This record gives sequence, structure tokens and C-alpha cells, in this order.
Amino acid sequence: MAGEGDLPRIAVIGAGIFARTQYIPRLREIAHLVVLKAIWSRSQESAEAAVELARDFVPDIECKWGDVGLEEIMGDRSIMGVAVVLAGQVQVELSLKMLKAGKHVIQEKPASGSTTEAEAALSIYNSFPKQFPYKPIWALAENYRFEPAFVESNKLMSDIGDMMNIQVIVEGSMNSSNPYFNSSWRRNFVGGFVLDMGVHFIAGLRMLVGSEVATVSSISRHVDTALPPPDNICSLFQLENGCAGVFVFAVNSRSPKVPLYL
Repeated sequence: MAGEGDLPRIAVIGAGIFARTQYIPRLREIAHLVVLKAIWSRSQESAEAAVELARDFVPDIECKWGDVGLEEIMGDRSIMGVAVVLAGQVQVELSLKMLKAGKHVIQEKPASGSTTEAEAALSIYNSFPKQFPYKPIWALAENYRFEPAFVESNKLMSDIGDMMNIQVIVEGSMNSSNPYFNSSWRRNFVGGFVLDMGVHFIAGLRMLVGSEVATVSSISRHVDTALPPPDNICSLFQLENGCAGVFVFAVNSRSPKVPLYL
């Protein structure tokens, strides 16, 4: 087994709900594979609070905050990669900074706030030289590709036969009891919870059917005034393999469920 000195070192950029409740517990589980060297946040207070949650498995973890802390992480050659876990509005900007500094990046979704921003960011990334001495990896943290049930389901698709059509109906549960209900960046993000939550279901759909979405037409509505608009969407789409389907998503409902019909 490799000693700690041989393990890759990473930093978490962000100290919000998701970093505290998902990233730190998962990194604790794989502490024998990777070392969490630092956690960064905009404020010293939030960075220190997050660091204390990780102190039990990384006693010498470093606390970083503000512009100075960010520069220190970018300049630390022992840190090979970072997890960018920030508000959707600023993730692309921070990811590109880290990539330019030679850090591998795993960035939380949503990937960007618009197609224009995503295309511009990819153009910048693709312009990086391939010898940096290596080109850093930019990955998006959509983890359905690692879910055993989805991996096995995808393998079974070829035995089902030709798909006639696809129906995805999602009835979510985004109410005041949800820890993300009052998240300001999600409420102010373009597309609101429809985008923040919907990317998961589209990722699962793409993985199961093994084909990309070629065309789509949608109608969105704002029904629940406690949620930012839109909160309901009905879409008709066609995959690159020619199969057509519908995607219906309600952000909040009284009986949450996610049926998928093929």
C-alpha cells in the first residue's frame, strides 16, 4: 500500500452545503487513495468551518481563503488537482484559472450558465498546449456514469431490442424541508432548479439509451410561486439514433417519483 507521501494531493475549492455534506464525507472514505491538502472559501470563517469537518482524517489540512489563498493553491506544486464546488455562476471562471495553473479539475454541475459561456470556455481549454508538461484534465462531476445500476442497465439495453419511444416523467421534491430550497445561487441561476436538478435526469437518460439528444423542443411554466421560474417543463426530443421521446419534469410535487419507460 502506498504511503501518504506517494498519494496524490488535491484541494477543494468551496465550502458550501455540497462540499461539506458530500465531498468531505466521500474524501474521508477514500483517504487511503488521495490526500485532501486544503479547503478554500471566499471567507476565512467558512473555510475554517469546513476544515474542521475534515480534521479527523487529515490532521494537517490547510485552510485557505480569499484571493491570497487561491493564489497559494495555484502555486502549490504538490497539489495536482482541485474539486471546484462553488455557485454555478462562478465555476467556469475558477475552473479555467486552475486549469491554466496546471491543475486537473473536477467541476460540479451545472457546467455553465449558457451555451455561449460553455462554448467559449471549451475553446479556451482546447487551445491549451498538449505538453504542459501535460494537458490538465477538466471533468464534470455528473456521477451517473459510476452508478452500478446505470452501468448494468446500459449493458442490458442491447438485449431489449429496438426502442420505439422513450418517456421520462420526473416529479421532484423541492420544498422548504430540502436543504437546497433557500440556496441563493440556485434560485438566481438561469433556469433555476429545473437546470440544477434536471441535468441529473438527462445524464441518466443519455447513459441508459447510449445516444445523444439531437433535437429538442420545450414548453416551460411557472406554477409554484415559492420556487423560481420555471418549475415545470415539458419537452419533445429526438436522439441521434432516430428514437423520439418526451421529458416531463415538475420540480416539486406531493408524490415524488421518477419513472422511465422505453
